[in-house]
Amino acid sequence: TINPDVAFETHNYNITTMDNFTHFMERLSHGGLEEGKPVDLVLSCACNESGQIWMESGVSENAVSGHIQLIIPGETACFACAPPLVVAANIDEKTLKRDGVCAASLPTTMGVVAGLLVQNVLKYLLGFGTVSYYLGYNAMQDFFPSMAMKANPQCIELVSEVTEAELQEASGPVPDLPEGITVAYTIPVKDGASGETVEDSEQSLDELMAQMRKM
Repeated sequence: TINPDVAFETHNYNITTMDNFTHFMERLSHGGLEEGKPVDLVLSCACNESGQIWMESGVSENAVSGHIQLIIPGETACFACAPPLVVAANIDEKTLKRDGVCAASLPTTMGVVAGLLVQNVLKYLLGFGTVSYYLGYNAMQDFFPSMAMKANPQCIELVSEVTEAELQEASGPVPDLPEGITVAYTIPVKDGASGETVEDSEQSLDELMAQMRKM
């Protein structure tokens, strides 16, 4: 009623299954205001597969810090080449843990981070002010660190199946970050010196897989 130009398209999805993934991706790629065009922006959903610009946000488990982050595939770092950045809380966790109290239910932190996300969305879509690539929030000190991180030219991928010992040994380099920001984890260093290589082929992936099945 307040703004009749706003239109909502709703989908009742179970996001814990892959049943609706194809339809979801189709709507992202062709569900923009102009029929057949992609949407302008996605919130809190990784969309590197479709090259979709997106913004993510999050609040720490102790609910005293949070962040927002703009991710432009190929231009800014995503979670594939830079781990999620977290804001240092600078607080003794013991002071937050009390019997019968859930620290992560602090609604004010969620409200502040949600407001920062919406503000950044409006600046991006309406083209005013400075759009933040990364903006953190430390509720204990009212500290707002900001920064921008470019994509890794080599596009390092995360290793999904490693042992605990390998994880401890594979502590990759930590990027140069502003005070008060650190990475949630480091990316294991790839060993590209060993292993055999094969010649380039003009055959498609389907053709190569068909050949392998005949072996």
